[in-house]
Order: sequence, then structure tokens, then C-alpha cells
Amino acid sequence: MKILVFGRTGQVACALARRAPDAIFLSRAQADLADPASCAAAIAAHRPEAVINAAAWTAVDAAEAQEAAATVINSDAPAAMAQECAAFGIPFVTISTDYVFDGTGECPWTPDAPTAPINAYGRSKLAGEQAVQAAGGRSAILRTSWVFSSDGTNFLKTMLRLSETRDALSVVADQIGGPTPADAIAEATLQIARAMADGQSDGQSGGIWHIAGAPHVSWAEFAEWIFACAARQVAVTPIATSAYPTPAARPLNSRLDCGTLTRDFGLSAPDWKAAARADVERLLT
Repeated sequence: MKILVFGRTGQVACALARRAPDAIFLSRAQADLADPASCAAAIAAHRPEAVINAAAWTAVDAAEAQEAAATVINSDAPAAMAQECAAFGIPFVTISTDYVFDGTGECPWTPDAPTAPINAYGRSKLAGEQAVQAAGGRSAILRTSWVFSSDGTNFLKTMLRLSETRDALSVVADQIGGPTPADAIAEATLQIARAMADGQSDGQSGGIWHIAGAPHVSWAEFAEWIFACAARQVAVTPIATSAYPTPAARPLNSRLDCGTLTRDFGLSAPDWKAAARADVERLLT
């Protein structure tokens, strides 16, 4: 199956490259999401059997001052991809985020829960979801949260780096979610794309699904697990979000319900603890 992937160096793109080495991966130089027309042109040029968008504006705080630019990348570009895929009748899979919700409550968000983003990044991603759905065709939106891997920049790697010089850290404890291995996201996008192309699932015509790691934890608890896996003695002091102000507001509830992903594609919430341990071992060897 000929798969075209937007993105080359991000966490999910790197994971996809390990699972689908024969796929075509487009760098920013080959298809710049800041130029949506170039994304549509790339699809027309390659004529793939499925497209996965693993590229995005992910600088949450920077989006507060550059919302227009973030929206072009997170909304206009996926819209152009979806429209081109619809024109050719091929499946399109794009990755979104729990930040489309307002982060209130304690119940895991279902795919059909009301959206109400509280920051510019979330608004840009929600605009992208809406534009992709409006394009028609067979489009799948896969929302996720707290992505980590041994590639790119993420919380796990930051904690390991800080633990090299620090024996104590204060980490937010009132934001709760499911750390999600990039490998699991990559596998899900591939399975969804193939199932949609083959017409072998209840979600073959498209929709919205969630994937997030289990069990749910706070950032502080995630940090403690990382340090334990690395055998590093770092004391973690739990703090409130209010004690760690950032330009962009952060949702307190990032829990995602993955039930429909299991129902439609047989994929369950990944075990983030096992994946984090494996990534830590990979990074320290």
C-alpha cells in the first residue's frame, strides 16, 4: 500500500518510519504546511493510496502570540490535504489533540463530547478538525495527548535531561491525562488508514477517534515513573498549575476515552508505563 506521510522528523513521523519504511515521508522542504497549496500539490504528484498527516504546529505557548500562523499549519494545511484526498477518493488520517476540550471535570472525554478549547493551539487544532470534516471524503481524526518517545522533544526526554543535574524538581500535579507512546499513535494511524482503504471497519467512511495511554496520571506521577526507570534519585514536589504559569492555559483534565477505537479497530489504550521504560532504556544505553 502506497502511503504518503506529511512529516519526517517529529515523534509520530519517526515512529511511522520504523513501521512503514516504504512509505513516502515529506519534509518541510518538500511540502511546507505554511503553504497549504504545496501540500495539495504533493498529494496530486505522488498519487498515494492513503495519506497520513503527522506534521503540525505543536509549540503551545508560542501559538498564543502567533495564532494566525498556527492556524494555517494546523487548519488550512490539513484542510487542503483532506480536500485533495477527497478529490482522489483516498483515505486521509490526521492527528489532533485533547486540547480541543476545555479540560474541566474528571471523566474521560469521548469523541462526541462538546469542544471548547481554552488556548490558541487548541483553537487552531479544532479549526483543523472542522475543516477536515467539511472537506468530505474518507477522513479520520485521531485525537491524542501527552505524546512521548525517544525521538524529538517531549516531557520524558526533558525529565531525563534535568535529572542529570538536579536532585529535586517541582512538577504539576493537578493536570491529569494519559501519556501516549508515539509508537502506539503511529500504529493506530496505519491501521486506520489500511482499514479505511480496504473498507474493513465500521469507521471506513471516517470519523473521530481517541488514543491515549493508560492508566491516567498527573505530570508529577509521570515524572516519578521516569526517574524510577532511570534509577535516578530525584525528589518530585507536586505543585498546582497556578504555581507554574505559562502563556497558554493548560487543561486540567486531559483524559481521553478510547472505547470507540477499540470497538472499530480493535486497538486498546496503550500501556504507557512499559513504553516509557523501554524509551528510557533506549535513551540511556
